[in-house]
Amino acid sequence: MLLRWLMRPARVAAVETLSRRLRLIELEGEALRDVAWTAGQKIQVAMGAGLSARTYTPMSWDTGHGRTRLLAFAHGDGPGSRWASGLREGDRCQLFGPRRSLDIADLVAPVVLFGDETSFALAAALRDNSRAGGALHMFEVTDVAESRQVLDGINLGQARLITRSAGDTHLAAVEAEMLRLAANGAQFVLTGKASSIQRVSRALKAAGVASLRIKAKAYWAPGKIGLD
Repeated sequence: MLLRWLMRPARVAAVETLSRRLRLIELEGEALRDVAWTAGQKIQVAMGAGLSARTYTPMSWDTGHGRTRLLAFAHGDGPGSRWASGLREGDRCQLFGPRRSLDIADLVAPVVLFGDETSFALAAALRDNSRAGGALHMFEVTDVAESRQVLDGINLGQARLITRSAGDTHLAAVEAEMLRLAANGAQFVLTGKASSIQRVSRALKAAGVASLRIKAKAYWAPGKIGLD
């Protein structure tokens, strides 16, 4: 009940279908004005009348006009997928936050972001962080064509995409590229699938990359929800 009191009411200002499974959603409302938001923070959107909620990373937040943008990934048949698929302009929702999730405010270039489809919104937020400069983005994805379409739609067309493979054998190529970039003094932001983050992080640390140069946040793991 207390959580409900802390919710911010919002209206769906726009919904853009970027691909078969990804929607760009803009929310607006008086309760979204004058909000203290920094890139990397999260919001939780209530799903229906119950206590269920799904977590999203805002791409941007216009505190003066009370607007925020997020990406919703419609996959499977869970509450979040149904919400994203059925959302229409003018619909109402309740959200909690923003609040801390991944602190990227102190990042300075060069910065490398590794993740997957769930990391696209963070990449957009990181792009607009002036201290981070032009971050490099590397994503493991299931459908390269669909992901490229989405990234082009949010002005992240320069991202490198690597197709997921059975047994995660594609991560060997990710590790090799990360180690090459580490030699140039890069800072790393590892997001997305928990097991992929763990493997890449181990490879970086084994090569002598200091923990202070690595930030990590798992957004999901097979069979689990609510990691963030």
